[in-house]
Amino acid sequence: MSHSLNEIEAMSKRAARGSGMSWGLAEEAAKGTRWLSAFGFSGSELLADFLEMNDRIPPIDVSPVSLVAEIWHAPAHRMSPLIAGAALSDCAQRLLSRGTITMENVNFPLLAVPFMGGAALRLGVPVSAEWQGARLATDGQRLCVQATDEALQARVADRVVFSAPAEMTGRHEPVMRADVPDDAWARLGVFAHRTYAPATEESRLRGAGAGLTDND
Repeated sequence: MSHSLNEIEAMSKRAARGSGMSWGLAEEAAKGTRWLSAFGFSGSELLADFLEMNDRIPPIDVSPVSLVAEIWHAPAHRMSPLIAGAALSDCAQRLLSRGTITMENVNFPLLAVPFMGGAALRLGVPVSAEWQGARLATDGQRLCVQATDEALQARVADRVVFSAPAEMTGRHEPVMRADVPDDAWARLGVFAHRTYAPATEESRLRGAGAGLTDND
């Protein structure tokens, strides 16, 4: 089904929050899902897969142990692309000074790519990500893709290398709407539902209109 990017962002934010993410990270996850969807990727489906994989897992277990290490890794030996991606954006200057930042065992690496956009805008130079079968580069506004479908849908990448500055060859421009599989939308809805407050007798009556209360 076709959804506007605003709809995709709103649903993704509620779903990410419902999975237990902080509001800040949920907002970043939603913006990233919107960004991927704008470039024609199945951002919503990837997010749904990721949330199901990491449901109830403490964030610390899938977060980088150290941001100054030569290679980033997580205690659970699988890294959240959202947490690591947000950290990468925050470490944009370190990325530029080093030239590369490498991460190990990143789940759904494509979900980390939107955070490169923020880093690229902050640095004023393109940033790239490479893992087996894929190379993507962005200046924050446009995206260059050289990858197999299998690599773009990968559930885990043994190693992801982010580089800056990066070369951009070929460009993809964003669009205003995106197709989201009904199944993916429904799976996000399961997580989003967790954010809804339990109904009370008073809220039920108010939600049905005047109910038994005469407001006139």
